[in-house]
Amino acid sequence: MAYMYILKCSDDSYYVGSTIDLQKRIAEHNMGVGAKYTKRRLPVRLVYCEEYENVKDAFLREKQVQGWSRKKREALINNDLASLPVFAKSKKNVVSTGSTTDDSGSTTYDSGKTTDGSNKKTDVSVMEC
Repeated sequence: MAYMYILKCSDDSYYVGSTIDLQKRIAEHNMGVGAKYTKRRLPVRLVYCEEYENVKDAFLREKQVQGWSRKKREALINNDLASLPVFAKSKKNVVSTGSTTDDSGSTTYDSGKTTDGSNKKTDVSVMEC
């Protein structure tokens, strides 16, 4: 399994990352060896995470969320999926934020076009952090 995660830093900023070992990575961040950004903003705490089948999908989601505004990230953290399109910076440049959640709590995100031009849907497990 792989994870896309959001940390809240001591200065109230957010850090978005991806990993295959979530607990180890959070511990690394809090020991000051995780990333240059978090090293100066300790302690950090996990506020959101999604589980993926493979690290490639987690990394692609990380890059998508890194491009989002603070308000849009907070809507995701608060599971306010209906507000995600509202906080898009520009309708022309935004990768689709469409998502659906089934009765089991599994969410499917429309991650837009893949490199070969095909549409891609990724099943994601949003975890309680």
